[in-house]
Amino acid sequence: MKKSILFIIALTTFTVINSCKKDQVTDAGKGSLRLEFDHQVNGAAMQFNKDYVNAAGETMQFTLFKYFISNISLVRTDGTIYTLPKDECYYLIEELASGANPLLTLNNIPTGEYKEVRFIVGVDSLKNCAPLNERTGALDPATSGMYWAWNSGYIFLKVEGKSPVVAGHPDATGDNFIYHIGLFGGYSSPTVNNIKSITLSKSGETAKVSSSISPQVHIVVDVMEIFKNPTTFSLATKPTIHVDPASKTLADNYVDMFSIDHIHK
Repeated sequence: MKKSILFIIALTTFTVINSCKKDQVTDAGKGSLRLEFDHQVNGAAMQFNKDYVNAAGETMQFTLFKYFISNISLVRTDGTIYTLPKDECYYLIEELASGANPLLTLNNIPTGEYKEVRFIVGVDSLKNCAPLNERTGALDPATSGMYWAWNSGYIFLKVEGKSPVVAGHPDATGDNFIYHIGLFGGYSSPTVNNIKSITLSKSGETAKVSSSISPQVHIVVDVMEIFKNPTTFSLATKPTIHVDPASKTLADNYVDMFSIDHIHK
């Protein structure tokens, strides 16, 4: 790998997430904080194999939805930041057939009052380039189902389903649409960079962590944002996306799909 490419990768990672640094605040007490991911479609709980209509007016059903979040940081009301340790900052979130909301429990959080949650959607460039023995758990390429072995890179988000508008398209198999979004800037040659930083807060609400209180941040994930803002995306125009510059359109759209609805005290 050329020095110039290594420099680009390192610089990209530093500027986006600062590579999961150790605690930036210290506190004698510890507690837990939970993050709940409520996947919704058009204002209601997401359901597989149910007809929905997207912003382009197309009828569609979902059959799979999952994504990585990583490099989680929590901002206190005084502005200090706690960043999860490197080996605890990669999670695979998946819509469950049962309909239960995915729930992450973050342990050993310094006690305090937190006003903001930060994370990225995807896997940072340094971890994409790390030796395989450093990519375990949710990042295990053999078990996550979120890795292009032929392209040596992580898939940040998968959304799949069916729509009658894609039937007959040369890039479609039957009526299936398949969108697998990845790319972090490139290995030996440049690519688009679809690593996205998310910052969430709720005016007037904070999460107070203590040894006896484990608040829960209820995050709504509006799945239809993938197809509507800032660019309305038609399934009929491109029913399949893998390693493709067109992935940038969907990645730019899903930045807006996260919001804090409320915080359980």
